[in-house]
Amino acid sequence: MNSEQTAHDGRRAVWLEAIAVYRQPRVLAMLFLGFSAGLPLLLVFGTLSAWLFRAGVDKGTIGHISWVALLYALKFAWAPLVDRVSLPVLTRVLGHRRGWMLLAQAGVIFGLLTMSGTDPQAQLAVLVWAALLVAFSSATQDISIDAWRIEAAVVQWQGAMAAMYQVGYRLGMMVASAGALYIAHFESWPAAYFAMACAMGVGVVTTLLIPEPERTISDITWQQEQRVLDFMERSRAWSPRVRHVAAWFVGAVVSPFLDFFARNGRFALVILALISLFRISDITMGIMAYPFYLELGFDEAQVASVSKVFGLIMTMAGAVLGGVLVVRYGVMPILLAGAVLVALTNLVFAWLATQGPQVGLLMLVISGDNLSGGMAGSAFIAYLSSLTNRAYTATQYALFSSLMLLLPKFIGGFSGDVVQAYGYVSFFVYAAALGIPAIVLILYLMRRGPQPAQR
Repeated sequence: MNSEQTAHDGRRAVWLEAIAVYRQPRVLAMLFLGFSAGLPLLLVFGTLSAWLFRAGVDKGTIGHISWVALLYALKFAWAPLVDRVSLPVLTRVLGHRRGWMLLAQAGVIFGLLTMSGTDPQAQLAVLVWAALLVAFSSATQDISIDAWRIEAAVVQWQGAMAAMYQVGYRLGMMVASAGALYIAHFESWPAAYFAMACAMGVGVVTTLLIPEPERTISDITWQQEQRVLDFMERSRAWSPRVRHVAAWFVGAVVSPFLDFFARNGRFALVILALISLFRISDITMGIMAYPFYLELGFDEAQVASVSKVFGLIMTMAGAVLGGVLVVRYGVMPILLAGAVLVALTNLVFAWLATQGPQVGLLMLVISGDNLSGGMAGSAFIAYLSSLTNRAYTATQYALFSSLMLLLPKFIGGFSGDVVQAYGYVSFFVYAAALGIPAIVLILYLMRRGPQPAQR
């Protein structure tokens, strides 16, 4: 009995230790940084479309303006600058990561304030340029926050850091959608965007309070890296100016990519394939989710209540659960469980397609889908974080986060064609099947053994 009690107490202590990670100040900081990251996205996408529609802008123009959000998918292009270029004054006062974070937040605030002072009918060009500034600054903030998250905590905490980030991100999106619409309804659209600019103060205050993480590259400048030294030796005949620019490109852009392949060898392509395929199942399903709900017989109010409110709560619960499970069991087992559950919940949607519009069933299905999605998201972010070399944190993570959306977004574009040709039941089975390659790749990487640790 004593041995059983001791074992029980031991297991309880392990779980309490896993849960206690959420009391760590740096983990809690991710809640507020996630809010600051999630707030601007819809303000240059869905919420902005609603404002433009109410202002009488034609639908074709609204669709073209939505391309502003493509800057988020291109952030890997300037991530090397965020990784390597020091900012005057800000880097000296706040440190490298926090300096870039504060500059990006200032860009978002300035852009939102500019948008709040425009009339879409008379100043549409100004509004679009301001939206571009918001999107660019927001994507830059994402790069900085991702780098800070990876560098500020040990690998074992990354699941919890990712969980808090997801919770904050979702809350930011809720404020930028429901909150902005509410203010616009009772006040005005300019007032809504002014309020959103003020809400960015959450990120500014957090940036000023958090510590600057230690960087492994702090004592090695890009000029001292071996690849750069080798290049400088081979390019002695070049002019000094061209040689310096090319050497910077080798150190800031080429080295991060070569480093990833050097550390992972022949498994690098397998890892990149997993990154490209992991979210293909849920993104493909999600594109046709709202048409499915409405065609099944649910009205807009029911869909909004269940998916936006209840579904958001379940996603945040899943994210927190995923963070605890990663601390308790490690990244790869929870990554596998998340991939399996995401695929299985698509099959549950196939079953829902054979039922009538019953709100209780909708809540049940969305509960399973969002809970598993939140858990898988925490594990996946922790996995991506574990792949980065901390000497090139921002560049490598920006590449991974861009790659994880490229193929799923492209394949998801054919979702409507599949539904029209085969119906919803077959579509959801197809979406579930798209998750199988990711499951197989995770099993293969788990058999390979321990993954390379961060440097």
